[in-house]
Amino acid sequence: MIVAGEASGDIYGAELVREALKLVPDLHFYGIGGTRMREAGVKTLVDSGDMAVVGLVEVIKHFDVISSAFMKLKQIILNESPDLLILIDYPGFNLRLAKVAKKAGVKVLYYISPQIWAWRQDRVKKIARLVDHMAVILPFEAPFYEKAGVPVTFVGHPMLDLVTVTMDRSAAASSFNLDPGRKIVGLFPGSRRNEIERLLPVIIAAAVKLKEQFPDIQFILPLASTLHNDDIVPLLTAAGLEVTTTRDRIHDMIRACDAIISVSGTVTLEIALVGTPMVIIYKLSPLTYQLAKRLVKIDNIGLCNIVAGKTIVQELIQEQANPTAIAAEIGTLLSDDAYHSEIVRKLGEVRAILGCGGASINVARIALALCDRSTVTSAVHHGSP
Repeated sequence: MIVAGEASGDIYGAELVREALKLVPDLHFYGIGGTRMREAGVKTLVDSGDMAVVGLVEVIKHFDVISSAFMKLKQIILNESPDLLILIDYPGFNLRLAKVAKKAGVKVLYYISPQIWAWRQDRVKKIARLVDHMAVILPFEAPFYEKAGVPVTFVGHPMLDLVTVTMDRSAAASSFNLDPGRKIVGLFPGSRRNEIERLLPVIIAAAVKLKEQFPDIQFILPLASTLHNDDIVPLLTAAGLEVTTTRDRIHDMIRACDAIISVSGTVTLEIALVGTPMVIIYKLSPLTYQLAKRLVKIDNIGLCNIVAGKTIVQELIQEQANPTAIAAEIGTLLSDDAYHSEIVRKLGEVRAILGCGGASINVARIALALCDRSTVTSAVHHGSP
């Protein structure tokens, strides 16, 4: 059983499944995932697009859907006892499911750590009780778990294998029917529907301001697998804003952009690895934000900044994430060549920190070892891959 509750987990889960099936073709995967995992051969009992929400208030609104999914998987674990439960990120749901699996005697592999180093660090004790092996993707996470006695392997970051740019900026722009001679700004509103509702109107308003400042500017927006055109297009139409939308070749699309407005999330790391400057924005419900402020123990929210250990790109949170401030930062990136180049240089440091790739095959080997598939047990590597 494999569970990925969000778009990024769907991508990582699909790659893991493909690598595992290369090693042992007769494996069967089922659980929660999206389009990518289905294409990789996973039987999805629940679509991850219905699960992808963030924040206390937002989770409460989707409680019935999430609760129903949990009960469905719980009954399968109790009745069918899968050989292994693979959990990908999504801690609120997945740690509860791990508890069910542990009681049922099902081994648990957790891939992509909950950000317990950022907030609620006491959860490591719970993880130590429930998880048989933790596969982490950030270098500093392994020592954190080792100290708590959790079996852990730093497997590398899966994004290093997934971020592929096949062309230069000019060719990339042309491939999306954009004019490479004009400025291009990417609009990245996220993959969760509640993010779209809360942040896309702000992003669009900022884009309108940028259009006033740079009349020949062009915009492009990627549609996550969890979203439909109807989630996006009506808002763009209402604003009278011409925006190219695409689901294809996101990394070439990132390369085509001169700057990007992005919500906080895994995509900020993708953007950083391509090397395109950005501004990161985020808004939560007031209640969720006040709770987060009291609990979070790190200075940054953007993954690229967290990995770097410093603020490389500007973050605008809550009231700061307003159209005027967003447009001002993007405007500077578009007009100040020295500032733009300095951000590009600093983003290059992020790739160096993340090290080598190979995460998916490393996790597949760990999973098969936990399943006691002796044909591949000897191939598992512990420590840095």
